[in-house]
Amino acid sequence: MPKIAADGQHLTVLNLFSTDADEKQVKLLAAMREIVDSAAYEGWISSTVHAGQDKPGTANFIQWRSTEDLESRYAGEEFKHRTLPLFGEITTSIRLLQNEIAFTQHKPELGATEISPDRDDYTAIELFGVAEEDQENLIDALGGSQEWLLDVPGYRTHTVLRGLRARGIEGKFVVVYSQWDSKEAYDAFRAQRESERSPERQKVDARVAAVQTWQDENTYRVVHTRNAGE
Repeated sequence: MPKIAADGQHLTVLNLFSTDADEKQVKLLAAMREIVDSAAYEGWISSTVHAGQDKPGTANFIQWRSTEDLESRYAGEEFKHRTLPLFGEITTSIRLLQNEIAFTQHKPELGATEISPDRDDYTAIELFGVAEEDQENLIDALGGSQEWLLDVPGYRTHTVLRGLRARGIEGKFVVVYSQWDSKEAYDAFRAQRESERSPERQKVDARVAAVQTWQDENTYRVVHTRNAGE
């Protein structure tokens, strides 16, 4: 079961694919499972496949030993001539995001942030565009300034990823990967009226709005995972 920690020990990659039909999501998931189950790449640590919930699409949360190992995979003939063309046929967008874990927080009783189909997390992945000079401010606003989330009903964990480089996104970015008890809990949190939000949340909302240049998100369920050596 992959664990998420801000220990700087590896590169974290999020491959996000969107599509326009549920049946194409099924094809994406099948293709991703096949790739994950046969993975034997130098420096590859783990891959965890997610199925889109609010919108058709998939996410793959991948841990690599280093950027060099990942770039070697991207430079391979299989990736260039089979993997990318296959995904290009059934997606409306492809975002390949290289990141480092900047912050993690979890309910104390969980002990750690883990991702697995054996868990029942309802997962949200949010992307934020940001100017380079504002990236660290946005990371702080989305991370260390949100201890109040521990008291929100249904909240489990959240992780802030510092965007390093990407294919499919221009400029700097920040990613938030959060886990919740249920869709109902997450939707209730997002739908809360601004006037009913705590002062701490309103302050964070204002900080984020002041520096983000764009935002996108989707919600997911984890459906498959595999670690190197399995």
